Amino acid sequence: MTKEKTKLKEFIEAISILQWVLSFLFLGVACIILMVYLMFTSLWPLSALSFAWLVVDWQTPERGGRRKTFVRKWRVWEHYRDFFPIKLVKTAELNPNKNYVLGCHPHGIMSAGAFACFSTDSCGFTEAFPGVRPTLAILAGLFRIPLFREYLMCADISPVSKPSLIHHLSKRGKGNAVVIIVGGAAESLASSPGVNTVVVKQRKGFVRVALEFGADLVPVYSFGENELFQQVVFSEGGLGRKLQDLFKKIMGFAPCLFVGERFAFLPYRTPVTTVVGSPISVPKRATPTDEEVDHYHKLYMEGLSKLFHEHKVSCGLSEGHELRII
Repeated sequence: MTKEKTKLKEFIEAISILQWVLSFLFLGVACIILMVYLMFTSLWPLSALSFAWLVVDWQTPERGGRRKTFVRKWRVWEHYRDFFPIKLVKTAELNPNKNYVLGCHPHGIMSAGAFACFSTDSCGFTEAFPGVRPTLAILAGLFRIPLFREYLMCADISPVSKPSLIHHLSKRGKGNAVVIIVGGAAESLASSPGVNTVVVKQRKGFVRVALEFGADLVPVYSFGENELFQQVVFSEGGLGRKLQDLFKKIMGFAPCLFVGERFAFLPYRTPVTTVVGSPISVPKRATPTDEEVDHYHKLYMEGLSKLFHEHKVSCGLSEGHELRII
């Protein structure tokens, strides 16, 4: 039987989640405001040094960053995991003598499952896949923000840029698993409870990179990710969606209007099960043709669909739920 949580445990979990949500939404902006503010105070040398360091250290995020194991092992991430809770499910072995590109779906509002499973040690990825080192790749622009970039790199989070992917798949030996949330901002706009929509039909760049370096493709699906927040979903072609698309085009991410279960920001306590599928063997091609990219992209979508349908019932969905790939 599952042990009932105490009020103190629930409170600690809520605080752990709140700090993560606030960090996700505001920490980057707060770092920028702090640096600009300090420029107009007697502490301006701190701000100047910070910007100077940003210039000198500009390429470090794309060269592996500065992973700190203790950050991934912080106790706060265990409470964060238990809030929902989040569980990692292994369906096949990953050979530590190979490299991998993991495509994670859906994005949801904040990708809680991907963060817990691949950017912290709280869900047991290292124990499930010994010898394989996961690295979550996110929006490259976040690594241009002073202080915030240091926090991201300590958790072994990297930019989802071509130089960064090249480094992970060709200059760090074997046993590397780069995790890409393929649908990105477009997929976050489709996030809503009861909806299982992934944006991948026209997303082929990750397949081309996998071919260039002979990295196997692995589909990943986080069941429950879309249930964590209620979102106002604007209709295609409407003014609201046009403004979101414009913002996404300029900034690289989409502003979602969402609300959680409590205090607006706290998500619903809904279980999230992140299922790692079977690897799709990919040959190494220095210059892959469009036909080769299309072929392995098709295999990937078929693997993702199969993963979804094989595990949807055990992860809380009905047999009638379908996966919509756009």
